[in-house]
Amino acid sequence: MADNSKEPWDLVIGQVTAPFGIHGALRVRPETDRPERFHDLEEVCLELPSGEERIYRIRSARLSPKGVTLTLAGCEDRNSAAALRRAWIKIKRSMAIPLAEGRYWMHDVIGLRVVTEEGEDLGEVTQIIRAPGNDVYVTPSAMIPAVREVVREIDLEHRRMIVAPLAEKEVEAEAGEP
Repeated sequence: MADNSKEPWDLVIGQVTAPFGIHGALRVRPETDRPERFHDLEEVCLELPSGEERIYRIRSARLSPKGVTLTLAGCEDRNSAAALRRAWIKIKRSMAIPLAEGRYWMHDVIGLRVVTEEGEDLGEVTQIIRAPGNDVYVTPSAMIPAVREVVREIDLEHRRMIVAPLAEKEVEAEAGEP
């Protein structure tokens, strides 16, 4: 078995939104397509808004229509839970559920160079907007819907994304301009 003790905690799977109750439980907004995965985790890393990282053992996880409720060892009251508000919940890559073909980690997509099939450089992906219908990849010059009709290829090895050419009106509409 490989030693993964030095492996970074770099995959975000949720964010603490608020304390829940008086016994230190946390309300969590999942940043994963499979929130039930919280049940299988033994520990997580919380990255506080200050940048400080803390490792916590999970005592319990409950799913609800409003998200996930987590109880962590060492977080015993409402004040300690409130101190964790806005913290990102992260796991190690070795703890991740394998992705289906054609699915990518958000942090792997951010930074990809985006080029149209005709060779027009649209810049690097700087942000991903999570939208109800589909994600949107943001570059300095375009907002690209993350759909197969537009995104033709993602090449992580060469750090590039190839997209179908976007008509000027499509780019403006995606950017929210009239």
